[in-house]
Amino acid sequence: MELGRLEYLQALVTEFQVTDSTGNKRRCSLALSVPSVSSHSRRFSLAEAKEQVLANLANFAYDPSNYEYLRQLQVLDLFLDMLTEDNETLVEFAMGGLCNLCLDKTNKEYILEANGVEPIINCLSSSNEETVVSAVTTLMFLTTPRSRAQTTALPVVECMLRFSLSANTRLSNLASIFLQDYCSPLQVEEARNLSKHTAVGIPLPKD
Repeated sequence: MELGRLEYLQALVTEFQVTDSTGNKRRCSLALSVPSVSSHSRRFSLAEAKEQVLANLANFAYDPSNYEYLRQLQVLDLFLDMLTEDNETLVEFAMGGLCNLCLDKTNKEYILEANGVEPIINCLSSSNEETVVSAVTTLMFLTTPRSRAQTTALPVVECMLRFSLSANTRLSNLASIFLQDYCSPLQVEEARNLSKHTAVGIPLPKD
């Protein structure tokens, strides 16, 4: 059963590699010869095929029993790569996958060591609500005594202040929790003062 799970995940990664023509810097290096999982994906466009496979991988990231396999297949690197894609759907699924994975201590440490905080912060400017919600949640999970300076940097706190005023209840509640539980009163006050002197900020996602 477990062997079958690994083989299936290998096949998903291989299928993604086959449909990927973007030439991103980090790529899963395993030379796999597993046949395609879903032959019907050939009827889709290249972008749709990539979206479907990445969505499947993100769904598997919900299950802690898959964490070791996903690390072995370098899926964390794959998700991090996808955060810089122009395709918002790929970014959404990759951000969701990372959000699921970073609940695990080993995965959290890997993401931090891979300099994953910066591209996650950049996702706060997405117009996609799901991407932004996953990014905020992931920053919470990634906050440690060592990473706090980066995850609660002034631009991030300022962004959370703006999100906390959003008409989107889901986003405003999440941002309020971030400010209350992960930021000091001094950080919040400093960000609030900065906001008074600038009209430039991370835009709110579309409802």
